[in-house]
Amino acid sequence: MHSWRRILSILALLSSAVAVPASSSVTSAPAASPTVPYASDDPNYPLWNEDEDIIPEAIRGTLGASILGPQNIPLELQNPDLLAPPTTDSGSVPNFKWPFSLSHNRLQTGGWARQQNINDMSIATDLAGVNMRLEVGAIREMHWHNDGEWAYIIQGDLRISTVTPDGQVYVGDVSQGDIWYFPAGYPHSIQAKNTSAGGAEFLLVFDSGSFSEDSTFLLTDWLAHVPKEVIAKNFQVNISAFDHIPDSELYIFPSTPPPLNIESDMVIPNDTPMPFTFAMSQVNATQAPGGTYKVVDTRTFPVSTTVCSAEVTVEVGGMRELHWHPTEPEWTFFVSGQARITVYASSAQATTMDFQAGDIAYIPPSYGHYVENTGNSTLLFLEIFRSGLFQDISLTQWLALTPPELVKAHLGLDDATIASFSRVKQEVVGPAH
Repeated sequence: MHSWRRILSILALLSSAVAVPASSSVTSAPAASPTVPYASDDPNYPLWNEDEDIIPEAIRGTLGASILGPQNIPLELQNPDLLAPPTTDSGSVPNFKWPFSLSHNRLQTGGWARQQNINDMSIATDLAGVNMRLEVGAIREMHWHNDGEWAYIIQGDLRISTVTPDGQVYVGDVSQGDIWYFPAGYPHSIQAKNTSAGGAEFLLVFDSGSFSEDSTFLLTDWLAHVPKEVIAKNFQVNISAFDHIPDSELYIFPSTPPPLNIESDMVIPNDTPMPFTFAMSQVNATQAPGGTYKVVDTRTFPVSTTVCSAEVTVEVGGMRELHWHPTEPEWTFFVSGQARITVYASSAQATTMDFQAGDIAYIPPSYGHYVENTGNSTLLFLEIFRSGLFQDISLTQWLALTPPELVKAHLGLDDATIASFSRVKQEVVGPAH
């Protein structure tokens, strides 16, 4: 009992010894230290480009080591951020790059076709693509799909046609930079015109990652598998009329080019409520600080209800700003130039990959990303979405419109820096200041 009293009296003496007089001011607490270490300032630029005459090494700064085994040097020159990734990369993001150059090509008399689907890139669950070429007059035979089809003309001129379930007809012409859309199940045809010497090449995108170009419903393939008596009964003509139908599919085949005058190619005038083509080539691009962009969705092309797109250019040193798409998966196709993308997949997972013309990127909904021009010429690419409506969220705009104290608490930025953030989406930004 006496020992406890002694302890309490000692504590009272200590308390009175350190008491602060009422007239004294209380000093501030020491400055807060970071909850986690500050992010590194180490540079993470690509260490080489595909045109350099070097042997790439798996070394970045003090990390990595030389390669002692065999190397695929052309492939490693194209992919510096895979062999020597930025130190900001972390975790494991599923592969989101596929070059059409690695797709098996189906060669036909009159053209060819190659595809990418979920079998090539497992992350690409909602969209698939086909790259197709038709010589002058060649036809991609009349057919239909289980999936909606969106198309972009890379080069040349084409005539397309479709008939709706209500028996309405649409025949249209498209040229470089234009697009079309056919809803799932709508029969259609595609033929190269003779208004450009080499015919045409185009991109097809389908609103299902499991789409296969080898599993379309083809006119010739169907009739080759129906008894001719049934065919004759269906069309109410003599069976001899079908003596020359093919016994197997044509798929792509040569033919006479369509007439220049589109009206002379129509059985009846177009009578669909909406067009199935859109002259995106005639749309004025919106100028941004580091390039341009065009957006085409149901607000301007209402028939395209499951796929929308943006055509983007990025000047040398610029980039498509840090952003994400809330609910829309993105299928990106590079038309020209060189680029790199870092995809952030949450949970400290991020991967950087490099892209060249003819490559595809696939970015799932809500994955943060940018597209940076790493070449010495203007970058041109397409952003294609499994949605009728284009939406994105700009990181810069989000921070600019959020209460500044919240931003400071997260990132330790000063007031002047936060005030400099654009409150309007930039979409494409120029080189760093």
